[in-house]
Amino acid sequence: MKLLRFIPIKLTLVLILGIIVGNYLQLPVPYPMATCLGLLAALGILRFNDKWNESHLFGYLAVLTTLSIGVFATSLARPENQANHYLNHDFKGNHTWRIKISRVLKPTSFSDRYIGEIRGLDQQRATGKVLLNLIPDSTLQKFQVDDELVWYGSITKTREALNPHQFNYKAYLNGLGISHQIQMTPNAFIPLENTSSSLYGLAAKTRNHIISQLRKARFGKDELSIIQALLLGQRNDISEETYTDYKNAGAVHILAVSGLHIGILLLLLQFLLRPLERLPKGKSIKMALTVILLWGFAFLSGLSASVVRAVTMFSFLAYSMYLNRPNNTFNILALSMFFILLAIDPNLLFQVGFQMSYTAVLAIVWFYPRLQRLWLPKNLVVRKAWELLSVSIAAQLGVLPISLFYFHQFPALFFISNLLIVPALGALLGIGILIILLALADVYPNLLISSYDTLIGWMNSIIAWVAQQEAFVFKNIPFDGVQMVLAYAGLFCLALLIARPNFKKVLALAITVIIFQLWLLNCHYQASEKNVLLLVHQTKNTALIHQMGKELQGISRDTARLGTIIRDYSVAERISDISYPNLKNSYVWKDKKLLVIDSLAIYPENHRQVDYLILTQSPKLNLERVIAKLEPQCIIADGSNYKSYIDRWKQTCLKRKLPFHATGEKGAYYFD
Repeated sequence: MKLLRFIPIKLTLVLILGIIVGNYLQLPVPYPMATCLGLLAALGILRFNDKWNESHLFGYLAVLTTLSIGVFATSLARPENQANHYLNHDFKGNHTWRIKISRVLKPTSFSDRYIGEIRGLDQQRATGKVLLNLIPDSTLQKFQVDDELVWYGSITKTREALNPHQFNYKAYLNGLGISHQIQMTPNAFIPLENTSSSLYGLAAKTRNHIISQLRKARFGKDELSIIQALLLGQRNDISEETYTDYKNAGAVHILAVSGLHIGILLLLLQFLLRPLERLPKGKSIKMALTVILLWGFAFLSGLSASVVRAVTMFSFLAYSMYLNRPNNTFNILALSMFFILLAIDPNLLFQVGFQMSYTAVLAIVWFYPRLQRLWLPKNLVVRKAWELLSVSIAAQLGVLPISLFYFHQFPALFFISNLLIVPALGALLGIGILIILLALADVYPNLLISSYDTLIGWMNSIIAWVAQQEAFVFKNIPFDGVQMVLAYAGLFCLALLIARPNFKKVLALAITVIIFQLWLLNCHYQASEKNVLLLVHQTKNTALIHQMGKELQGISRDTARLGTIIRDYSVAERISDISYPNLKNSYVWKDKKLLVIDSLAIYPENHRQVDYLILTQSPKLNLERVIAKLEPQCIIADGSNYKSYIDRWKQTCLKRKLPFHATGEKGAYYFD
């Protein structure tokens, strides 16, 4: 199938390109808007001009228009281009903020976290989103969606990743339109009463009511947390151990109400509503009722972004099934993507969930028929198992490059967990929805509830067993963006080759594999040539990282705490050998002298011309005297120091015009 012959696919690809260009250029709104209007006017003139009807100019203008629409949509979505956004007000210092809770996040051990929408700044109307961190207090009721409050204080920017190759939470929040955060203490705000309700708030209240009703049933703690995730998209109560088991077993997608659940629900509804086809206009009624029920399930699941995205996509697919045109599936998927990016948020393109949802569905639609043509077993049981396995393989092939790029791991036994769990998922969803309806009516059949609790327990046991086969969970796999693009190019060539083999397709696949290998060799060569020393940031610890080619030294006072930092760095830099020597008080690095002063505040007074002075563990010293004796060229304070000490040292260095670097503010320090 030559997919690029279809207009919706062409326009969607051009729109994606426009969003990428707009995200890179970051233009003010008037420029792309004027371009869009000009191109639309030109298209209108050409459309009604008979002289140009058969010209290729119309097609070229349509492509340029779609490209400019993508740029325009990205510009509109940027917070600084919105007139009432708080970024366009004077918000520095303390101000009175009116905030409406729009989303409840999973709490940490230090704070309850929420996403809040700004409704007012002092006496002015303002918009925008902030991350709200509230210190937990057992005497206060937790915020719910649609709660409003008034708070007086100053907001701060979200923090950059302080260490190299660390997860960039700031970039993730920026993708959600959040650039600032609020640190709030209990009783430092005024809750508002009689606030307005939104559809999202009503959905959240409905979901919370369902959860409270389910808690009346005698489900096990772990089982109830899985039921909440499976049916309602609420994963906050899942233990870390259970979540890790699902991740290592390659079944974490079961815990998020997304494309898999909505797809199975769509097939279930198609089966249950089939008798309606006998009625006059029965197919139309069936399609409309299917879409309504899908959105009803999305409402029960709290209308989270992933659920809305999945239901939108499968609503288009339901229409495709109504048309009974299998070849239209790619068109329908392209149209759904076009609609979501244009009507909901163009920045969804850069979110992992959106990318994985569409790559999984596209891979299933494209690879599954080809895998079926490779082998068609005659035995019914074997054929059904092969069909299920083909779906699982196709989906895993689709998301594999993205998974390796973002998460750097691959569960090789994914097919076992999917082969055992996915066939039962339809029954689990159906029975679960029935239990929810009965729970809302305060009816709790003991046999049904105990049977469902047992089924969920079995599923957890199967997942835990698969996850325990650690030899088949490949972790810490180096995989960069170029490798991801080349991997998808290879999968594309492979799909074409399976469909209709010929020499050109074999050659294309071979060239892609060779380029992939050449890039891998280049990455290994670049890594082997590196010689880097840096002081990383870690609270209450001092840690130096020394990379010598593919060898790495984690130099620290407490090496047991370096796990995550060393792992992230070694994966990204393709390290093969790691050692953990103890921290010394002095080093020589490329003919430069490094001196470490710790809590003992002991240093050689005759040690002149220190190039780098590292202050750790809050030493009590007179920095003026130390500077006069050691004459350092740069002073660095790491995360083991008190903040008050760091502020005092910073002022001293500013007064003496001496470079000062605090890792808690500026991140890891690279020694030149």
